[in-house]
Amino acid sequence: MHIESILLIVLLGLNIIFAAAVVFFERKDASASWAWLLVLNFIPVFGFLLYLLTGQNLTRYRLFQWKERKKLGLEERIEAQLTQLHDNRTPFRNQATETSQDMIYMNLKQNGALVTEDNAVEIITDGTDKFQRLLDDIEAAQDHVHVQYYIYRSDRLGKRIRDALIRKAREGIKVRLLYDALGSRRVSKRFFKELREAGGLVEVFFPSKFSLINLRMNYRNHRKIVIIDGNLGYTGGFNVGDEYLGLNSKFGYWRDTHLRIQGNAVHALQTRFLLDWNEASKQHDTPYVPAHFPHIEGTGKIAMQIVSSGPDAETEHIKNSYLKMINGAKHSILIQTPYFIPDASVFEAIRLACLSGIDVRIMIPNKPDHAFVYWATLSYIGELLKVGAKVFIYDNGFIHAKTLIIDSLVASVGTANIDYRSFRLNFEVNAFMYDETIATALVQTFEHDLHVSREMTLDEYQKRSLIIRFKEAISRLLSPIL
Repeated sequence: MHIESILLIVLLGLNIIFAAAVVFFERKDASASWAWLLVLNFIPVFGFLLYLLTGQNLTRYRLFQWKERKKLGLEERIEAQLTQLHDNRTPFRNQATETSQDMIYMNLKQNGALVTEDNAVEIITDGTDKFQRLLDDIEAAQDHVHVQYYIYRSDRLGKRIRDALIRKAREGIKVRLLYDALGSRRVSKRFFKELREAGGLVEVFFPSKFSLINLRMNYRNHRKIVIIDGNLGYTGGFNVGDEYLGLNSKFGYWRDTHLRIQGNAVHALQTRFLLDWNEASKQHDTPYVPAHFPHIEGTGKIAMQIVSSGPDAETEHIKNSYLKMINGAKHSILIQTPYFIPDASVFEAIRLACLSGIDVRIMIPNKPDHAFVYWATLSYIGELLKVGAKVFIYDNGFIHAKTLIIDSLVASVGTANIDYRSFRLNFEVNAFMYDETIATALVQTFEHDLHVSREMTLDEYQKRSLIIRFKEAISRLLSPIL
């Protein structure tokens, strides 16, 4: 037997062993296991290398240290709210909060997400508006500016924000900037040299130990958070880059949804940022000091929970909140998402809502950001069209918003898409809001977007070509690992 044949047999044998050992010992989700088996068997050896890059499980690691919560009194506050909710002694201010007590309890119990009812929220859907507001707020900072983005570009917008941070650092304002190593792989450390020299601190989340490849292609920090002086916060879908201003010819106008928050919910964003920062920092020494958590006399009336999730946790917190919202819907479900690849539980919840006569409307982009993800999205969309969902294709550029609105009462805006990656593989953060006013404003935004969207009908979907059907079929099989 030739040496090549022997080598091939050995490699194939090892591939089978790797498939059995890695997939079945590492994965707990059956659909993901089958998807990885497909990859490992159809692309032997290289499939295993791909698994090493993207498929390892982090749930056994405790990445974030929560011991500092005791210093903030968070555990006592969480227990107090749980007791009040359990005993029905919580005097909620509005109907949306009153009818969502079970969801609030779940988020509080599993995620430590305190509910606050004194928040003022501004919805921002345009990149130019968002970043001008942000730059103005950075300019007005008096104590600190904490910035965290998944994607940070070294283009014109990236330079504007960096330069604003440099000016504040030179004034003596404490500046901390955290970006994800993979999402911001095109930005060099030299880009922030002047910021560091001015006294600003810059950290990278999950950096690679190798110069040309990052072995952690999954488990990225997809969160977008800004906190200024501990009393003003931002979160939502916008990253930092010229494309988010609509300056990329491939995507055109960039339609996203972001929140500017004032009130005690900002303290939850601050806690999330500090946990992420201390995980990325070699010193792990950013303190939980009063300046980071100043007393806030909230003037708003919006009830909110800040919920975070990630692959280091056993529970998919944000997905579970989506499920509670969908299962609790009585009249309407409005969804805007760039990627729609729900797992079986979320898909079946939406499907049952359609069959129950609930008005289900889903808005997705008209162009692929990632080809396989786009075709997989169409596959799921097609099944929901058959049971009565209304699907709209956004034609005014690219829609990147991640919003879910139920009955014009409860709404979610954040960083998590409706897909496996956001549910299981990435670190995400969402604001869940229990308020008719803010939910109605988001409904109006959805309806405004309908003017620049077209409805996809079941008849149109069924006329798609054989090539598209083939692309959908392959992408659907791979959807658990996309």
